[in-house]
Amino acid sequence: MRFIIVIIIWLLIDFYCFNAFKTALQNTQNYSKVITLTLYWVVDLFLISSILYLNFSGKLENGGVKSFSLLFGLTVVSLSPKLIITPFLLIEDIVRIFIYSFQKITSILYLNQMEPTFIGRRKIVSQISIGLAAIPFLGLIYGIVRGKYDYRVHKVDVFFDDLPLEFDGFKITQLSDIHSGSFDNKEAVEKGVKLANDQNSDLIVFTGDLVNNKAEEMDEWIPTFSKLKAPFGQYSILGNHDYGDYVKWDSEEEKKNNLKRLKEVHKEIGFNLLLNTTVKVKKGNSSIALIGVENWGMRGFHQYGDLDKAISSIDQSEFKILLSHDPSHWEQKTLKHEKHVHLTLAGHTHGMQFGIEIPGFKWSPVKYIYKQWAGAYKKNGKYLYINRGFGFIGYPGRVGILPEVTVLTLKRTKTS
Repeated sequence: MRFIIVIIIWLLIDFYCFNAFKTALQNTQNYSKVITLTLYWVVDLFLISSILYLNFSGKLENGGVKSFSLLFGLTVVSLSPKLIITPFLLIEDIVRIFIYSFQKITSILYLNQMEPTFIGRRKIVSQISIGLAAIPFLGLIYGIVRGKYDYRVHKVDVFFDDLPLEFDGFKITQLSDIHSGSFDNKEAVEKGVKLANDQNSDLIVFTGDLVNNKAEEMDEWIPTFSKLKAPFGQYSILGNHDYGDYVKWDSEEEKKNNLKRLKEVHKEIGFNLLLNTTVKVKKGNSSIALIGVENWGMRGFHQYGDLDKAISSIDQSEFKILLSHDPSHWEQKTLKHEKHVHLTLAGHTHGMQFGIEIPGFKWSPVKYIYKQWAGAYKKNGKYLYINRGFGFIGYPGRVGILPEVTVLTLKRTKTS
């Protein structure tokens, strides 16, 4: 029922914004006007019918995400400009109604025989609204064509008083949210993997969501991601999408086998999968504890992670790095834990794949959902870093918040 309501709202917005295009195309050659207005409806009716087909055919429930992702992306491209046009039309309509009402009341009060007229839309208003709407329209198209594979390296230094001296300068490359089921350009993905390797980090970690839904999505990408290598190894955890919770399975056994296969894929890539457990990364006579928990999230996400279990064998004095997919785990569990976790690495938010990042300013709509959503945070002497994601899901693109390869350098605070 909700799905149908969304479609109805979509059509209402379409009908409303159609008036702006008709007004803006006044005095335009007839054939150009007809072609433009016909395309307006053909595109949206195609999108609506395709999404309805995928939904009611059950293909969405069975993991048909790639086709839906493209349709969803085109829907975002189509609807976003109309959401900008709509307020202009509403304001104009309010003014038109006010003028008409004022004329009507005046004619009644003063017995004016002149009948009030409902003024038409002004062409300039429609043209301005369409011109402004073209900015996100073009940006979203660019995000699909180029932005989704425009990998960026984010380098961050994190300082600790109690970092083992031998780990001073130790580099960690973090990847997150690969979402292999969404990829459609092997050459671009391989460039991203090469960029990660080119950082020459000591350790590579992956913080969850290897696939969208099914382990088989990784089959063609195993050779690509198995190229990831680091001297101290590659470690990984699971994200919310890795458990197959968003797919309709024929049986519970089939779902379990999918997760079992995905764990095998981690091994085939060369990832050491941490499932509520800890490993010691040793360098010389020192070591750091690398903790990996299963997904733990808020707002309806499953809470498979068990930090108590994962951290039980570690002494309070040991230096600890936690891999936890969902950043909400940091404030809800990690910060409150009796054992001091120095650094938590997370992903999950993707920065909503849309926003603004310029020196000194960072914004995305996801900030209204997640208090911590991208980059570095510090509280009570504990650090959190949230990777913006290597891949994409839903909208098949990125605008402003670009795919990320993180390089964190551990540094020991100099003491006098």
